[in-house]
Amino acid sequence: MSKQWTYEVVELTPNMMGPAMSDRIRETLDDLGRQGWELVSNVQLTPFDHVRLILKKEA
Repeated sequence: MSKQWTYEVVELTPNMMGPAMSDRIRETLDDLGRQGWELVSNVQLTPFDHVRLILKKEA
């Protein structure tokens, strides 16, 4: 029997104030990982675009 997955897309907006984007991505992934989510892919069309994290977890 094949596994069933639930997917989530999280969008992080670049912010000149506050923590660096790499820190925000790491904190977000750590938090979601504790909830059982696994990173599948990320999308960023340009260096100044939003970062979209695509995650999955077993349904």
